[in-house]
Amino acid sequence: MDIFEALILGLIQGLTEFLPVSSSGHLEITKAIFGVDAESSFSFSVAVHGATVLSTIVVFWQEIVRLIRGTLEFKYNEETRYILKIGISLIPVMIVGLFFKDKVESYYNGNIVFVGFMLLITAGLLVLGSVIKGSKRSINYLDAFVIGIAQALAVLPGISRSGATISTGLLIGNNRNELARFSFLMVLIPVIGANLIEILGGDLRAENTVGPAILIAGFVSAFITGYMACRWMINIVKRGKLYWFGIYCLILGIVSILVF
Repeated sequence: MDIFEALILGLIQGLTEFLPVSSSGHLEITKAIFGVDAESSFSFSVAVHGATVLSTIVVFWQEIVRLIRGTLEFKYNEETRYILKIGISLIPVMIVGLFFKDKVESYYNGNIVFVGFMLLITAGLLVLGSVIKGSKRSINYLDAFVIGIAQALAVLPGISRSGATISTGLLIGNNRNELARFSFLMVLIPVIGANLIEILGGDLRAENTVGPAILIAGFVSAFITGYMACRWMINIVKRGKLYWFGIYCLILGIVSILVF
């Protein structure tokens, strides 16, 4: 991998992490096109995912500070309830991470045909999310768990995390504006946790064949585009224009299946 490829991969990660088109699926397809080895680029994948997490924190820093302050009051207030909902949403993905980690990683093997079929599923979810108008009902604890199941399924390459969580929330009748915020905040802990586990486990040191300049280039590219895409996606969800992304995923899924 050279710096140009790192910039392209970082740009794709930053854009597709928040837009409902599956960042993991796009990275798998791009790696296949560039001929980038999945294992040797593992540290790069961790770096660009960390960049998009940082961009989320920058976009929602006021909200995050408010939630932390409210929780530290040690009262059953609005902030504490919101944190509890996020915690409940993490249960499904924690189960997947604890008991099915090796199985999930086996899907990240350059099988672009599999990614293509998962993109078709994403397309279907986005079309459904566009048809459903949603309601003014706030996310409750059961809703948080159901949305968490959608996030757990999105560990598969080709299924969009934001697309799955937001569409699921709309299908069960949640408020459209609240869903965008909840969807982006609920991903912070599992991504940060997964990266820390890999770092502490030594996987980065064992498999890293990517130089620091390439890692930095990818990180910066992913952070800048991630910040822009995060703000863009919030407005898209409010306007309910998810079907365009569904059409895009449908076309990309079919092309991936036919070409690869």
